[in-house]
Amino acid sequence: MLCRVGQIRRCAASLSQTINQVAASRQKHTLPDLTYDYGALEPHINAEIMQLHHSKHHATYVNNLNVTEEKYQEALAKGDVTSQVALQPALKFNGGGHINHTIFWTNLSPNGGGEPQGELMEAIKRDFGSFQKMKETMSAATVAVQGSGWGWLGFDKGNGRLRIAACANQDPLQGTTGLIPLLGIDVWEHAYYLQYKNVRPDYVKAIWNVINWENVSERLQTAKK
Repeated sequence: MLCRVGQIRRCAASLSQTINQVAASRQKHTLPDLTYDYGALEPHINAEIMQLHHSKHHATYVNNLNVTEEKYQEALAKGDVTSQVALQPALKFNGGGHINHTIFWTNLSPNGGGEPQGELMEAIKRDFGSFQKMKETMSAATVAVQGSGWGWLGFDKGNGRLRIAACANQDPLQGTTGLIPLLGIDVWEHAYYLQYKNVRPDYVKAIWNVINWENVSERLQTAKK
């Protein structure tokens, strides 16, 4: 009996050591570089907003996500379920902030705007009637977000159709709705207030001028696989 107890303890110690090694070797999340300068989206989004949004706000989500994941790994190693549960909101908020912004930067381009082409345009016409109707519907849903959040164009893998959704705070689209994110519009005030003040509709109208439809199209192709 004592022999069995000793074996169990050794196994538990070995498992704990393995978990700690995995946690230590886990690569930390990093702030992605932008493929354009902070001022490249002017006059639609000014350089000061872009610099603060990327280098301060997104960086904070990344840093907090890394800290939270370290604490979560420690709780896993200890079998501390209470702490694991308590850390879930921070994982959702900071993880969602990192996911959402990583998509957002690629959705924008100084060479953006206009209309999408090819399969994406056909899907938009099929599911919304026209490109203009999709823009109006998504803009309305995005402007209507109460407080802070995001407006999204997503892909419903279940029925193969495009859908528009709004998410509160930093809730990640796929993690909370099952839709695969294609295009996101950030309507946290830090995304526009320095330039557009409290006139969110003007910001949402302007951002269509820098939408990177090539990126959105690529995301659709990946989502359909």
